[in-house]
Amino acid sequence: MYRSSYLLLLLALFCGACQMSVNRTAVTSEGETEAAEETPIPGMVGTELGIGLFQTHCAACHGNPNGPENATDPAIIRQMPPERIYAALTGGVMQIQAQQLNDRQKQTLAEFMSGRPLGSEASGDANAMQNHCQDNPPLAPATIGQWNGWGAGIDNARYQPAAAAGLAAADIPRLKLRWAFGFPGGISTYSQPGVYAGRLYTGSDLGYVYSLDAATGCIYWSFRADGQVRNAPLVGPVQGHAGATHAVFFGDAEANVYALDARTGALLWRERIDNHFTARITGSLTLHEGRLYIPVSSSEAFAGGTPDYPCCTFRGSVVALDVDDGQRIWKTYTIAETPKPYKKNEKGVQLYAPAGVSVWGTPAVDPVRRAIYVGTGDSWTAPAVDTSDAVMALDMDTGVVRWVFQGTREDVWLGGCFGEKKSAACPPEMGPDNDFGAAPILQTLSDGRRLLIVAQKFRNVFALDPDKDGAVVWQGQVSPSERGGVFWGGAAVNGRVYYGVSDGGVAAIELKDGARSWFNPITQGETRVSFTAATSAVPGAIFAGGSDGKLRSLSMENGDLIWEYDTARDFETVNGVAAHGGSLRSPGAVIANGMLFVGSGYGVLGASDKPGNVLLAFGVE
Repeated sequence: MYRSSYLLLLLALFCGACQMSVNRTAVTSEGETEAAEETPIPGMVGTELGIGLFQTHCAACHGNPNGPENATDPAIIRQMPPERIYAALTGGVMQIQAQQLNDRQKQTLAEFMSGRPLGSEASGDANAMQNHCQDNPPLAPATIGQWNGWGAGIDNARYQPAAAAGLAAADIPRLKLRWAFGFPGGISTYSQPGVYAGRLYTGSDLGYVYSLDAATGCIYWSFRADGQVRNAPLVGPVQGHAGATHAVFFGDAEANVYALDARTGALLWRERIDNHFTARITGSLTLHEGRLYIPVSSSEAFAGGTPDYPCCTFRGSVVALDVDDGQRIWKTYTIAETPKPYKKNEKGVQLYAPAGVSVWGTPAVDPVRRAIYVGTGDSWTAPAVDTSDAVMALDMDTGVVRWVFQGTREDVWLGGCFGEKKSAACPPEMGPDNDFGAAPILQTLSDGRRLLIVAQKFRNVFALDPDKDGAVVWQGQVSPSERGGVFWGGAAVNGRVYYGVSDGGVAAIELKDGARSWFNPITQGETRVSFTAATSAVPGAIFAGGSDGKLRSLSMENGDLIWEYDTARDFETVNGVAAHGGSLRSPGAVIANGMLFVGSGYGVLGASDKPGNVLLAFGVE
């Protein structure tokens, strides 16, 4: 879609106005490809190296308010395919400026700016794969078992009842692999699959969304988004689109929200919900009464501590859209105040505040109070705002903030603030980075009391009273250690919540008082395994994925191990794509109609993680 002359002009402006040097940085977005042969940037690990290359070598002009007037906005450059950017860096208009980069760094920079790996555009398309479904009938009735979206319901409980699960604790030891689906060129299987009307929907780190037959893994269709898709696709009814009765909704790493015909994959609408260069949608969407509720996060924190970066201007938010046409109903920022200039650093770079407070997890919906609940991340600028590391209750109809509970005060954390060369933007003392990243869980106890369960990255778990403006009912500790906490989410049912613990183990917490009813360290006496992935539950058992790549099932009653499966290996796939599994770090297992689905691979956090590109489907033998 891009003419050669237009591309050459933009690429010339990309870095031609500035020698590639370490003198400037600008507002940028997250890259998802790790650069081999690259010296790690302090505070940036794993796949965050792409953003570091852009800051160090290309941002003297692009996105910098003080840069040359003819410097193309980075958002425009990001629309280019990676092959064109790489060609300019290696033999085109950019080759002189790019001399100080090795070939792998050039690839990483091209992939970061485009948001896609080189060669991914064609390989990720369903047309390039085998095992297409023989026909594409209308969607089956949605009355059969489904796991729709992140939490299998608007309460984020991640519990599948017996009738929908088709799987009980006694069946789990007989689970066997039914099929595997490979994602071409992928290194992280971020997107948790969703099952609706007999079909499975999932995203990929290439930016493709796929519709598969849940029973066999055959392919119905694929759709290419503008950026990576890290969240769980969600299906719901729509009106006003000829031939389309249901849409699948999701967001991408460029802050776009999409609605596709759930049967055909045709685009119904697309809406950009945040214009900040680093904005992205990490958490999954929630659907209720014809509205989508979307969390907005950002990667700006990884850039903020660089001495030449004009830190920081992003604010987290929650956005409500109409499902039929994508029209915005309301948008509420987690920081009410717009970032403003407040000082310049030692290099004369303008700094801004307040900023940060991303929303990483999936919103919970409370129909009783007509409220939306979200957890927030830390502040990136000092002093920290009172909505950081907090739980916010928003009015479902207007987005007005009803109440805020703050779990950790004065938590300011910024990437790039760990080495000797720091920006004046770095806080005098780095905070603990104690986000509420996990999705809030809404539960009703046997005595009729309602609780909102929220957990932080380090140790703390709280029960808040949603009917008393978030008053604390109890505070507990998910881990026996000081640092173990919850990253992405838990499963709750029958008076308990079950969490994987980041520094090892799985815990069961009593909802009545916050006491730990049991804790299983899993790998006692061995190399510690992190359990940051969200847990999932069926009657009598929970599932927890580990950084070692093993999916485990534990007894709800006492935490004893029922079953485990090592996903960190090569797989033969139904779509003919070479695939292997890796760490289980973010999405949890999905259970529906007697089958279990899990994505394997997470190449984000550095050497301790195992990349992977496979979706696995299990059934009872």
